[in-house]
Amino acid sequence: MRVIVGRVGRPHGIRGEVVVGVRTDEPDLRFAAGATLDAAGQEEGPADGERLTVAAARWHSGQLLVAFAGITDRTAAGELTGSWLSVDSSQLPDTGDPDEFRDHELIGLSVRTTAGDQVGVVTDVLHHGQDLLVVRRSDGGDGESLVPFVKPLVPEVDVAAGVLVIDPPPGLLDPAQAQ
Repeated sequence: MRVIVGRVGRPHGIRGEVVVGVRTDEPDLRFAAGATLDAAGQEEGPADGERLTVAAARWHSGQLLVAFAGITDRTAAGELTGSWLSVDSSQLPDTGDPDEFRDHELIGLSVRTTAGDQVGVVTDVLHHGQDLLVVRRSDGGDGESLVPFVKPLVPEVDVAAGVLVIDPPPGLLDPAQAQ
């Protein structure tokens, strides 16, 4: 499975550097000199594309600037604008924390309640003030539900079994039940 780690923005300067919009918690590891990334076209989502090797990366005014091997001028850097950068999920090291999960591990998990009722499938993870699981409903509920990804509401995640168990308070899955 491909995991998006960044998106190429505008060129920076005249020597081929680009601004990268970071989409990983480990930018210093993913964009270390010598790291290889696959660049997909300008439409969202990884696809077969050019393999890029990071020549150098540095932070400048809160933005990550990356130079890729073979990209030596502003024109060549500009051709990468809008490209999605990805790695194979097998390249990602184990987090070492049994309670820490990457988005790609959660997406696709079957969701059920602590009572055993089937709810749906995790389709996305949103990172705002609170991490939210987007659950596509399969239990007759309307469309999607957002479930805060916190231990009291999500007491069990079993990636190997493909199951995520939630303990929803009244109103979380059915607003009509809210107190």
